Amino acid sequence: MVEENQKKMEYKKEEIEGIISIFPKIFGDERGYFLETFNELKYHEIIGDNCKFVQDNLSKSSKGVLRGLHFQNPPFDQGKLVYVMQGQVIDVAVDIRKSSPTYGKHIKVVLDSKTKNQLWIPPGFAHGFCALEDETVFCYKCTNFYAPEYEQALLWDDSDLKIDWDIQNPIVSEKDKKAMPFKTFLSPF
Repeated sequence: MVEENQKKMEYKKEEIEGIISIFPKIFGDERGYFLETFNELKYHEIIGDNCKFVQDNLSKSSKGVLRGLHFQNPPFDQGKLVYVMQGQVIDVAVDIRKSSPTYGKHIKVVLDSKTKNQLWIPPGFAHGFCALEDETVFCYKCTNFYAPEYEQALLWDDSDLKIDWDIQNPIVSEKDKKAMPFKTFLSPF
């Protein structure tokens, strides 16, 4: 008989190749809950060799804050395992792998602290999110170190990408307002 804590974690391969939604097992009772936010052995089974993480990041955002669409160019390209510790976000990943049949397409997933779902985004994607609640705490594990000289961003509201963020007048940084349009972007992936 398999013990409860040894059961396999649930996951779903999304419609864009490489993106995976992960649903950690939550063990709860009247005292609260426990879950593994990462376990190398279990995640290796799901996402493969890409689960070597070197940096963890955390951001806190007010409702309506939109961050993205960010990525790093090779050789500092990053895979990211993202989740929400507190609150709720719309999370978006745009395929920027020029040989991919879904180049320029995106996936949109709601991540929240109630379901504790996670999203694996491999290298070759621009990533962004919009906080749907105040005091939203967003976490991500990265497969490569932050390298500002290799960082780029696509315009979050680019008409060619057609992303519906489900929000009116988001709060966006000056840097993200000046990101490049998709039609002028030359992908290094």
